[in-house]
Amino acid sequence: MKKELAWLLTLSILISACSGKIIQKGDKAIERYTIGFGSCGKQTKAQPILNVVVDNAPNVFIYLGDNIYGDTRDMEELQQKYDQLAAKPEFQRLKKTTPILATWDDHDFGENDAGRYYPFKEASKEIFLNFWNEPKRSERWKHAGVYHALRLKDAPIDIQVILLDTRTFRDDLTERVKGGNTVYKNDYQPTLSPDSTFLGAEQWAWLETKLEEKADLRIIASSNQFAHTYNGWESWNNVPQERKKMLQLIQKTKANGVVFLSGDVHWGELSKYENEYTYPIYDITSSGLTQSWHEIEPNANRIGLPIRKNNFGLIEIETQQRTTLTFKLKNKKNLIAVEHRIYLSELDFNK
Repeated sequence: MKKELAWLLTLSILISACSGKIIQKGDKAIERYTIGFGSCGKQTKAQPILNVVVDNAPNVFIYLGDNIYGDTRDMEELQQKYDQLAAKPEFQRLKKTTPILATWDDHDFGENDAGRYYPFKEASKEIFLNFWNEPKRSERWKHAGVYHALRLKDAPIDIQVILLDTRTFRDDLTERVKGGNTVYKNDYQPTLSPDSTFLGAEQWAWLETKLEEKADLRIIASSNQFAHTYNGWESWNNVPQERKKMLQLIQKTKANGVVFLSGDVHWGELSKYENEYTYPIYDITSSGLTQSWHEIEPNANRIGLPIRKNNFGLIEIETQQRTTLTFKLKNKKNLIAVEHRIYLSELDFNK
């Protein structure tokens, strides 16, 4: 009990006390608040990129899933793989210096591409929440899945973080008929079933209540990509009625300031999704901390070039006369591979 209370106090202090830095631009003092994020870190590999993350001093870091590669139905083995990550000095440094938030994807959920039918999801959830020091009073312990929402206190604007669970409730995707173009990963195709779900009814109802809340900026962490166009991988693009439902829900609730973060695919990119329901939706994909992929799929919504090498992401929020968001992807040498700046006011139904 004392350990839980101590962690809860520490997390509260970290989230609330890590206020933005004051930087100088010309003759103006501007407050900057930085959100870091990443995914796909294999526990058997060194993770020096985490030291680069720490050197960038984000106010918070969000793990987007595949935080380990468990891939097992043996819960002792799953725990041992989390222990391998915990033992890494670079992870210990990140944990010591930076508040961490996390959701999961398939490999830390339990099995490759697993969803609602994975038989050990409750046991896996307990290991996940304990590893990430989730306080026992947290709502995450009380409902199915690991979805969660919170506010980043003392940020210069009101920031809501929504951590989606794209595993616990998700129906199996429709496998692609073999053949055709196999240059790229080609496992799935869009489902024709109107009943197939990505989030499940309970999580959808919860999400609506969260989007109805007031916020300046909403970071929606989805392990799978939301705004890209290729559909050979697991993605929202393979359950098109669910992606449409998300856009319509954002429209219905008049939720301004939505930005998606995603991982999974072992490369990084920035997508901009123009659609009929909302303002443009940006989806920043950062993957992976240790993993990479041999072929990068086409994406008509991509801004600029992708990054194939190990990477992490940053959103820099700067407050001035007009609040700006700068999306960045950096490699393990701390070099910027992707950078794009927008005004927060562009993500507004009333613009």
